[in-house]
Amino acid sequence: MQQPHKINSKDIEENKIWAVLAYFLFFLPMLTARDSKFAMYHANQGLILFIFAVAVNVIGSFIPILGWLLILPFGNLAVIIYMIIGIINSASEKEKPLPLIGNFDIIK
Repeated sequence: MQQPHKINSKDIEENKIWAVLAYFLFFLPMLTARDSKFAMYHANQGLILFIFAVAVNVIGSFIPILGWLLILPFGNLAVIIYMIIGIINSASEKEKPLPLIGNFDIIK
């Protein structure tokens, strides 16, 4: 489970764009802002979201009827909603985990 970091305002100000972009391509902050705790926190959230999206699409694709009609549409809708929540959190300078899936610490 992730613990909130003490992040200074300079770190947030300089790396907010990388934190927002982490929800589109989670590895961008890892390449450009590796020393930023704020950007790396959101890179971790972006990676968790990516793994969730892959799981939804793999499971939804393999389960006939139920997967195609329920898991894929509602799962992908959840992915989009989580992405929007993550973007809003990073743009508003918050270090808040995504609901239900964001309490894992993959990137240290």
